[in-house]
Amino acid sequence: MASSLDADDKSRPVSFPLRLLSPTSTFPQKPHEEEAEEKEAKPLLPIRSDGKELKGSGCDDDDDDEASERAYEASEKVVIAEDDAEGDGSAPPPFSWKKLWLFTGPGFLMSIAFLDPGNLEGDLQAGAIAGYSLLWLLLWATAMGLLIQMLSARLGVVTGRHLAELCREEYPRWARLALWFMAEVAMIGADIQEVIGSAIAIKILSRGVLPLWVGVIITAMDCFIFLFLENYGVRKLEGFFAVLITTMASSFAWMFREAKPSEKELLIGVLVPKLGSKTIRQAVGVVGCVIMPHNVFLHSALVQSRKVDPDKKSHVREALRYYSIESTIALIVSFMINLFVTTVFAKGFYGTKEAENIGLENAGKFLQEKYGGGIFPILYIWGIGLLAAGQSSTLTGTYAGQFIMGGFLNLRLKKWIRSLITRSFAIVPTIVVALFFDTSDSALDVLNQWLNVLQSVQIPFALIPLLTLVSKEQVMGDFKISRAIQMLMWIVAALLIIINGYLLLEFFSTEIRGLLLGSICSAAIAVYTIFVIYLILYGGDFTTQLASAIHRRFRPGQNYFCSIL
Repeated sequence: MASSLDADDKSRPVSFPLRLLSPTSTFPQKPHEEEAEEKEAKPLLPIRSDGKELKGSGCDDDDDDEASERAYEASEKVVIAEDDAEGDGSAPPPFSWKKLWLFTGPGFLMSIAFLDPGNLEGDLQAGAIAGYSLLWLLLWATAMGLLIQMLSARLGVVTGRHLAELCREEYPRWARLALWFMAEVAMIGADIQEVIGSAIAIKILSRGVLPLWVGVIITAMDCFIFLFLENYGVRKLEGFFAVLITTMASSFAWMFREAKPSEKELLIGVLVPKLGSKTIRQAVGVVGCVIMPHNVFLHSALVQSRKVDPDKKSHVREALRYYSIESTIALIVSFMINLFVTTVFAKGFYGTKEAENIGLENAGKFLQEKYGGGIFPILYIWGIGLLAAGQSSTLTGTYAGQFIMGGFLNLRLKKWIRSLITRSFAIVPTIVVALFFDTSDSALDVLNQWLNVLQSVQIPFALIPLLTLVSKEQVMGDFKISRAIQMLMWIVAALLIIINGYLLLEFFSTEIRGLLLGSICSAAIAVYTIFVIYLILYGGDFTTQLASAIHRRFRPGQNYFCSIL
């Protein structure tokens, strides 16, 4: 460490705001720590709002932070074999396949959010209505998602804390409660889609014997599977998710082989950007479905399941390198699965009268009519793939809900209690939805559109805090992102917000009617916009530098504006 509190100083309260603390400290140091400071002027670890250095995933910090909620206890973490390198060199050890295997897991759990039933519905509708023309957008949306998730992993590894915990420390009480509420709303919306998707798959596989609401009840019980597996360790849980992802990949690859889409059109669709006026809605849906707000919170917590010593630069850089490789591989797999689904429906239904009416529930029936039975009916292949997608995404949703609730509210509850609370938030409204929409395919599609809009609305409330935090030296120390990466990521964030804002405005312009309802929605949008602007301007180094640059650019008019004010 660069500094530490002496025993006599520990009793003194330290309550500096996070954003006002400098990266260095002036507290008395022990002799061996003075020597460490000579080697490195700046501390490696960021500073918490209570004046203590943030303890990372490799430290035994039980005594220092007993009252704080944690993503993983020390005994739950996967131990990574450490090299015998001396000192705190900045260069990570040589690449090791064994270490890559030990770090593999969090990225694949994160990638499940790219494969949930909402994404599959967006894929099949994009293929049926736009053909192969939006495959390039799917590729670039996945690439943008990768950049965001790598920043989320970076935040978790460097600070040893996840995004929800850091938001609790960074923002005023009213703002963090608003962020928590938005995260919970996004979580509930995603969970409804995922549970409904699993229930539809159960209905398909039971040939309609089990209605939608029964499938919802069955899916609701998966939290017990989650708790059971979690008791056997992180690696067992990750292995279970690997089976589900393999099931998805196998099912949709089988469908891809049965459909035999045009390889030439597929390649053109991936490489040649093309966007028509009739496919804008599907294009916006493809981008909007890929970035899931709860997934940004989730990944920053998942990476803490490995024991990494944040006091050593080489270990932090090594973890970041392996997580980057693993996340890239995971999202390549998810891109291929999404591509399989899109191209199957592009080959079978593009330009047909059924294209406008395809949704999750009737997709299997249309596939069966188009491609027939075969050795194993394609209807059941679709059902198996959809069930794997729904089950895996509801389980990771339960996981994300635990981190979001515990991080924002600092609740140290037993995991089974938090799982039940998180699951209950979504199950009650989902059962109501299932009973109401059970007999109507078109109503379910409308519901899915509303839920997609809900997800789009929540994106800034995960993305902006993430970019703000990874750009701050007080939080990230030497690992804050560079100016160039800040600029790139704010451009990506602005693009995502604009795209989802377009979806929001288009949806409200077609669905909201009446003066009273329109006035209420306009007021809500105004409050929403003000809050987004507040988050952008609050404590962000990049936004501060941008404002300063604009100020210098228009300096001749400074006195005029000052006189007005």
